[in-house]
Amino acid sequence: MNSKIKKAFNSKYLRNRNVRYGLIFLTGILLGWLIFGGKGSYESEDAHDHAHEQTTETIWTCSMHPQIRMDKPGKCPLCAMDLIPLTSSGGGDAVDPNAIQLSNEAVALANIQTTVVNRQNPIKDIQLYGTIQVDERLSQSQTSHVNGRIEKLFVNFTGENIRQGQTIATVYSPELLNAQQELLEAVKMQSVQPVLLQAAREKLRLWKLTDDQIAAIEKSGTANPLVEIKSNSGGVVITKNVNQGDYIGQGNVLLSVANLSQVWAMFDAYESDLPFLRVGDNLEFTLQAIPGKTFTGKISFIDPLLDKNTRTSKVRVVTSNSGMQLKPEMFASAKVSASLRQHNDQIVIPNSAVLWTGKRSIVYVKQPNAEMPAFMLREVDLGPSLGGAYVVLSGLNDGEEIVTNGAFSIDATAQLEGKRSMMNMEAGQGNADHEATKGEHVMLKVQGLCEMCKDRIEKTARGINGVYSAVWNLKSRELHLDFDKDKTSIDAISKAIAAVGHDTEKHKADDKVYEALPACCKYRE
Repeated sequence: MNSKIKKAFNSKYLRNRNVRYGLIFLTGILLGWLIFGGKGSYESEDAHDHAHEQTTETIWTCSMHPQIRMDKPGKCPLCAMDLIPLTSSGGGDAVDPNAIQLSNEAVALANIQTTVVNRQNPIKDIQLYGTIQVDERLSQSQTSHVNGRIEKLFVNFTGENIRQGQTIATVYSPELLNAQQELLEAVKMQSVQPVLLQAAREKLRLWKLTDDQIAAIEKSGTANPLVEIKSNSGGVVITKNVNQGDYIGQGNVLLSVANLSQVWAMFDAYESDLPFLRVGDNLEFTLQAIPGKTFTGKISFIDPLLDKNTRTSKVRVVTSNSGMQLKPEMFASAKVSASLRQHNDQIVIPNSAVLWTGKRSIVYVKQPNAEMPAFMLREVDLGPSLGGAYVVLSGLNDGEEIVTNGAFSIDATAQLEGKRSMMNMEAGQGNADHEATKGEHVMLKVQGLCEMCKDRIEKTARGINGVYSAVWNLKSRELHLDFDKDKTSIDAISKAIAAVGHDTEKHKADDKVYEALPACCKYRE
């Protein structure tokens, strides 16, 4: 073996100096790769994994104290609750940079619930409270048509039932006695002066004596100093103003009688509910005195006058009372399901979805096509309240998904992240305002109608390279711009805004793009 090696080294190739140096260099490279290459590759891979781990690092927060921010799980330093993950990598290209993005765990722990909104014909449930009252049209006063003294009173107490034609009192009246004597004298002279007899009878009729009473006087031939007063209606005595032996004058009210076979249910309606109540609407009411039974009726009258103290108006319902179950002054509560005809086919959202900030009403809309839950603030214009819901006049589209529970938790996260929130609609523009001092400030007239227009216009303008800030005023229709004139121009910004459907003072939006806008954004007449 040694002899063979010697022969190889003694060959003519190995005797060449350049070949020997080349072999030595290649051998050194091979040994260096074997010794250091594996470790370097491992370190490179470890560094790559570490960098990847850093990019996917989760922020941990407390569900009760969202101001807490930690880079690892643990306990909240304020309440000792377990921290929850706030954000993680991902989200998709569809997520707006101003959206609030939460992990699925944070959404579950904050009990955030969403609902898809749709158009419907809203029904407003109105609760009314009132009492049972006497039907004024069936009430009458029993008055005295003669002067005299009550010799006998046949009605003894309030609440007594009387019938029509019943004798309610016997009265001694000197005037009526003289009138009877005139009648008897006229009967004697009937053949000579028949007109005088008719005049005497008519005088007694005016004192409310019946034809039977007059005929009895003529037949008896004697004047009776006592006269009976008959009831002119039947019903229940609700007031009794005289007693036996009282002297009465012509026109004095003896009794007040009410027919309770039909009564009124009188309810107080607040001025905010009056626009939704109409004569003829069906109404259901219940009574505390008769639990378990529901009475129905139609609104027959709404008082045109408002009580200045209670700010209510009377609403009347006529109802039958054949069984005499309904008694005056019973407490009643009613429910009216009023159809809001002027708001048919409009979006309705629950009360829990709305955050109020003085004049503004805020909801959070879930962003579609996002890998993780993301929510965007949206200002809406609310219509009438339906009790547990609101009609939305503008700001939402049919089919959008809004937060109906947990909106305040999302808004608190937005405030902590410095994004737009219910307390600060212009958040996130402070740095831009500082940078804008290096550029140019311009106001551009842009057409629009609602807060959706505002979001679309501002988002389009801010998406242009060189624009530091863009704020559109809904009332004045002016877009306040701060931009770098070396990077963009007012014409470029105007064209971009017109391209999304909004006319500017420089450019008009394409008709097809304009027609594709939501109904609440249609500003052209």
